[in-house]
Amino acid sequence: MLPNCKAMSYAVAEELDHILHHTRDLWEELRGQRIFITGGTGFFGCWLLDSFAWANDRLGLGASVLVLSRDPKAFARKMHHLASHPAIRFHTGDVRAFDFPPGQFSHVIHAATEASAKLNDVDPLLMMDTTIQGTRRVLDFAVACGAKKFLLASSGAVYGKQPSELNHVPETYMGAPDTTDPRSAYGEGKRVGELLCAIYHKHYGIQTKIARCFAFVGPHLPLTSHFAVGNFIRDALQGGPIRVCGDGSPFRSYLYATDLAIWLWTILVRGIPCRPYNVGSAADLTISRLAVLVTEALNCGAPVTIAETADPSQPAQRYVPSTDRAKNELGLKETLSLDAALQRTAQWCRLVENGQDPQHH
Repeated sequence: MLPNCKAMSYAVAEELDHILHHTRDLWEELRGQRIFITGGTGFFGCWLLDSFAWANDRLGLGASVLVLSRDPKAFARKMHHLASHPAIRFHTGDVRAFDFPPGQFSHVIHAATEASAKLNDVDPLLMMDTTIQGTRRVLDFAVACGAKKFLLASSGAVYGKQPSELNHVPETYMGAPDTTDPRSAYGEGKRVGELLCAIYHKHYGIQTKIARCFAFVGPHLPLTSHFAVGNFIRDALQGGPIRVCGDGSPFRSYLYATDLAIWLWTILVRGIPCRPYNVGSAADLTISRLAVLVTEALNCGAPVTIAETADPSQPAQRYVPSTDRAKNELGLKETLSLDAALQRTAQWCRLVENGQDPQHH
């Protein structure tokens, strides 16, 4: 049976201890507070909720989280240990038009709107509406509930196509998606979301923080979506071959999920309002090299097939962030190599496949 990392809710205790070790001094700000999270059931959300629950229990914070979800019952079936946690509750609604829950919330994290390549191609208008209207709605709620800090999970897609001569794209790069290409719906939607954050910061005083997220690997990552690293792990666990659909020449980088959680919590608490921070790894590699690393990390001996032949006369495509701002201003760094990240992700998926609880391994 093919394991689906999104289908299980467990996270290894050692992983959560690692996050807590690197965020311990941040949590005091959240003591006794109420937090509102959108996108709490996705890849980002799983790690945010797990790390919150872990810190809340071990530090005795007395904090709570309300999670916006279109289908809390489905989430509860997949992630019982989070759905049943006493500090985590759910609010049913669509991010574009949800009813505002009562009471005050100190922090709002807007992590909804997944980077769905399929939705972006099939229904770009829905992608834009969900991204823009959803961000506006959540910002309106943040103002209404008296939140002091707001975190937007934005995307490196706001930069548009990265020039091949720019090895690592910095936050100061003023590129943008092609406005004549409907496939730019996701990137343009995130750009508007960032602009809305700037407007709400200026007019309402809410501290809006912006995390421009790139590519990641770790437990809960879907193996059957459009993410190359997830597809490669899936292929390897099935015995191969690992299929590279293109020519394998584009450059990517991958940050492990525990570092993702550390970076997001840090940006929420310490980030400068309206100052975007790239979130990702600066350690770049080609897609073809990634496929080979997956076979080595999983020690499966699966062959790698590359569908197309690379043209050496063409510049390589790149999607790799500069992380200097996050490192220099917030002290953030990568704490796990890609090799180790792939091994841990595969180990987690194997435990899930075998019906075991990764929490106890």
